[in-house]
Amino acid sequence: MRPLLILLFALLACTSRAASPQLLLDVARFHNEDMAVKGAIVEIYATVPGQSLTYMRRAPKAFQAAAVVTLEVLKADGKPAYQETITLKPPVLSDTSIALKNPVSFQKRIALPDGQYTLRGKVRDQYRAGQETTVEVPLILEAGAKKASLSDIVLLSRPAAKSPAQNSFARGGYNLVRTPGGLYARGTSQIFFYTELYQAPQGQPLSVRYKLVSEEGAAAEAEVQLDQAAAGRPTPVVGELPLGPLPSGKYTFTMEVRDSKKQLIATQTTHLQRDMEEYAPSGASSN
Repeated sequence: MRPLLILLFALLACTSRAASPQLLLDVARFHNEDMAVKGAIVEIYATVPGQSLTYMRRAPKAFQAAAVVTLEVLKADGKPAYQETITLKPPVLSDTSIALKNPVSFQKRIALPDGQYTLRGKVRDQYRAGQETTVEVPLILEAGAKKASLSDIVLLSRPAAKSPAQNSFARGGYNLVRTPGGLYARGTSQIFFYTELYQAPQGQPLSVRYKLVSEEGAAAEAEVQLDQAAAGRPTPVVGELPLGPLPSGKYTFTMEVRDSKKQLIATQTTHLQRDMEEYAPSGASSN
């Protein structure tokens, strides 16, 4: 019995187990700049929280986790329009007892024609057999009328930074660091965001109004002037909004673009959550 107990304790010392792996899927739809193509550019942001993974000892004071993620976009008939499997590895830890383990993220940008789709994500813990989680998100793409409109709002964990980089995390000349699942945790004093305005009227000042409203009625709002892009090109809209004393809870975030006569010309809405009790990891590493 004694050798068996020693072996058991040795195995426990080499791994840090977690519950079933978690997967967060965030999706944003943008116009395809090729006007001849009816469809959209879809950005898929998949995040696996570090707490949900098993960490395996690889060397003294070196523990590694890995998640195998499969992303699929399925057409209405069930046939795949896109499919990819990647292995995500968060940073190596020297101590698995720490309370916060950084998440790891993957972002993919694909072009899809108009239609109804289902985004399906599956995550499997590479170091724990039988642990798999599936998440599905409905996705509708349809070409709008030729009038002013906003893309989906991308919620960020830090201000959008000007960048010449050309990668899946850059858009409109900005480097974008998302906040997975729209969560703003303890220690966060404001929200940051990015969207794009299409078919903006030229030759007149435009303003953007931001409004954040909770299910209980708590609210914050602000209004800024908008610098327009050249005619025929998307206008990046970046900004931030202080959270101030707003309590924990679920919020609806609305953006409104108004013309010089204060008439509404475009609007977009998304949802986020504030949690003032729990700290969130500093950010996701990317693969």
